[in-house]
Amino acid sequence: MTQEVGFDTDLYLKHQVEKLFDRVSRFERLYLEFGGKLFSDTHAARVLPGYRPGAKLELLKQLGKMDLFYCVSANDIARGRVRGDTGLTYDLQTIKDVRELAGAGLAITGIVITLFDDQKPAQQLERRLQNLGYKVYFQRMIEGYPSDLGKVIEGYKNQPYIETTNKLVVVTGAGGMSGKMALCLSQIYAEKSRGMNPGYAKFETFPIWNLSVDHLVNAAYEASTADLLDINMVDPYHEKAYGVKVTNYNRDIENFAILENILTKITGEIYPFGYKSPTDMGVNTAATGIVDDAVCIKASKEEVVRRYFRYCVEKLEGKETQQTVDRITEIMQKAGLKPEDRKVVDRARKAEADAPASGKGFNGIYCGCALELRDGTMITGKNSPTLHAESAAILNALKVLAKIPDEIDLISPTILAEISKMKGLMLDHKSPSLSVSEMLIVLASCCGLNPSAKSAMGKIPSLRGCELHSTHILPSGDATGIRNLGINATSDPRLTVAEV
Repeated sequence: MTQEVGFDTDLYLKHQVEKLFDRVSRFERLYLEFGGKLFSDTHAARVLPGYRPGAKLELLKQLGKMDLFYCVSANDIARGRVRGDTGLTYDLQTIKDVRELAGAGLAITGIVITLFDDQKPAQQLERRLQNLGYKVYFQRMIEGYPSDLGKVIEGYKNQPYIETTNKLVVVTGAGGMSGKMALCLSQIYAEKSRGMNPGYAKFETFPIWNLSVDHLVNAAYEASTADLLDINMVDPYHEKAYGVKVTNYNRDIENFAILENILTKITGEIYPFGYKSPTDMGVNTAATGIVDDAVCIKASKEEVVRRYFRYCVEKLEGKETQQTVDRITEIMQKAGLKPEDRKVVDRARKAEADAPASGKGFNGIYCGCALELRDGTMITGKNSPTLHAESAAILNALKVLAKIPDEIDLISPTILAEISKMKGLMLDHKSPSLSVSEMLIVLASCCGLNPSAKSAMGKIPSLRGCELHSTHILPSGDATGIRNLGINATSDPRLTVAEV
């Protein structure tokens, strides 16, 4: 089963590499602020079907020799900020990323802990990274940054200058607000003071500047940053300078005047580096990779609705605010979308409503799950004393994919009953039924004795990119297993204590 393709990654990379080399050629050294998720940009892959999640890593490899810095905010480390896509805190995410960069053959020049104010967790991360053999630098908080120009420049004077050797310096990080731009500017200040001619540019995939403000791909970007209250806007600086309407977002536009003042002070140029707008600073050719706009619009609508469910769940869990939910609701309404536009939602709710008729709920609590395969086939599952609803749906889907008759058991009922008994009696679980992660382990253990289980296991890669919805918030065992399978999952904002 093939997925609809709306994006050509190879075509995009060809144009992107050409544009970046052109930008590098204008300066003695270019500091490139490299935004977005570095290794697995699943957001881009979801809204631009055909986009390879590792495209950014491919891009870096094609750029050749470079110095590579990785930034992480001391504030994010101290407050235990968690990456939503991996579930890792930012200190662990940093260690994971720099190891994977090294494993991919990209040498790390240094790790920069930004916004440092003697936070002890940041100092602990420094020691861990040094023990792993990495060079670590601190950039201290600058009082009055970015509005007090005098204090900003004085702050740059006091930041450590990090020696680099290559014409291209890529500055990436653990996430947004990681201090990437501040590092670029302090380095540029130091090199300008040394008589060099450095430059600055930004690489971000979204919003796509030459798609309209209201294009659904850009709306999906707004949805992904609803917690940051990012808003797509026409870049007024660009329109004034060139008479052309292009798309940027509020933070870049609001900060441009301040950034322009800082760069003018550093470079002595009225239009630093020739940039007349925040859009000028960017190097983004993503639009050239779109080969089927309708496919990307359809995928982006799905993403907006997925984000809606995610924020509603996080609001119930106390991780998000009502302001974020109001913002995603506004984006939904503007795009003409409603929660039920996600087809698996109604099917999951119907599965739950039908569950009491089967009499297989746990402690009288019923849950439903629906999984849509790539060809549109809809598979449902209900919870039972032996399986979570999500586990049942995935097993049912594997049967369909492997063309195994429904009456054939992939996992022996006796094995399921014994495991449930162990969980319920020996381990004192609130729910003796199997989560997705547990079910996959048990299924794998059955492959040696059950040819049908082995056949079903072989179809697991076909679940990547499928859509799933559950009528209750996913416990960790289900969320982790589903994420590892590459399934795009949402749930209703409803707690089910029995399956925690």
